[in-house]
Amino acid sequence: MDVKLAAKYPFLKGASAYLRETGVDLNKLTTSVAYERARFMGKERVMEALENGMIEDHPMASEVDANNELLSYPVARMIVSAVTDQMLVTRYAIAEAKKADKHLRGEEFTFIKSVAEELGLNVSVDEDTISVDFTDFLRFSAAMRSKDWKLINQRLQDGRVIVTKQRLVRLIQQMLTEKISSELPLAVNDDIMNAFSQDITVISKIMEEKRAEFKARSMGKVSIIRFPPCMKKLLTMIQSGENVPHTGRFALVSFLHTLGMNSDEVLETFSSAPDFDESKSRYQIQHITGEISGTEYTPPECSTMKSYGICFDPDSLCKRDWMTHPLTYYRSKGKRFKPPSRK
Repeated sequence: MDVKLAAKYPFLKGASAYLRETGVDLNKLTTSVAYERARFMGKERVMEALENGMIEDHPMASEVDANNELLSYPVARMIVSAVTDQMLVTRYAIAEAKKADKHLRGEEFTFIKSVAEELGLNVSVDEDTISVDFTDFLRFSAAMRSKDWKLINQRLQDGRVIVTKQRLVRLIQQMLTEKISSELPLAVNDDIMNAFSQDITVISKIMEEKRAEFKARSMGKVSIIRFPPCMKKLLTMIQSGENVPHTGRFALVSFLHTLGMNSDEVLETFSSAPDFDESKSRYQIQHITGEISGTEYTPPECSTMKSYGICFDPDSLCKRDWMTHPLTYYRSKGKRFKPPSRK
């Protein structure tokens, strides 16, 4: 693998092999003047992921440029690991996967197939037909929320799902998001902490500001502190970019709408998510709120939340025998925990 290809796809085994073959000393990456540019680019890689949800490409006019681009990847992973913040890990993983997705869409199919297989996706080609294993499709398409990704809308053949080149790349993006998220944070020693101490401080402060902004964000008359644990968790997961099942999104949107938030206000609440897609989110929200479907859906009761696996961290109020619905929790909080009348 040449250096420019390694720089475009630094997560591949070939990129690691390139670094070994060229004798790059990763132990000196944190201190040597020779790697100062790579360290700067690594910090920028993290900042772009955090602030913009995308990591920009840099010109690779020379081998030196390409080397710095490649080395910025392990630097970024060190910094993300040193900050020890799961929200940052998620944002960074999504941004790296989006960067790879953009590059892969311009590659020949044979290369795309090799990347998919290295990441563990079983890809088969029969003449002009591309297919992936049924179980792989289910696992990695779970995060795709548009109807055309649902299994019922797929073409199946001998236990495999037929996909296009573009859809294969999208599956790779999701696989890469999960791969990077699972690998981080790395174990970091004192040398790494000291080398990036200023960067860690700056990024940690930005993360604190983002959390404070979220807590202070106006939701009209809706009070976040009165939310039941399940709804707090779902909201945090969405805004952190974690994979939330359709049932969880439905529950949260219908809950917020029932409390009086309109579609635009709900959309604004979701907008800080690193994988936010305004058009798709707006459609889904308007369907649940009845603007498209004509039916205003109500949030599921506690027993349904439990059956869906989205009843998170129940507290003492949740355990009261009369607590059967998230809306009951919210209203009870507003009444200082007075239980409903049993008359």
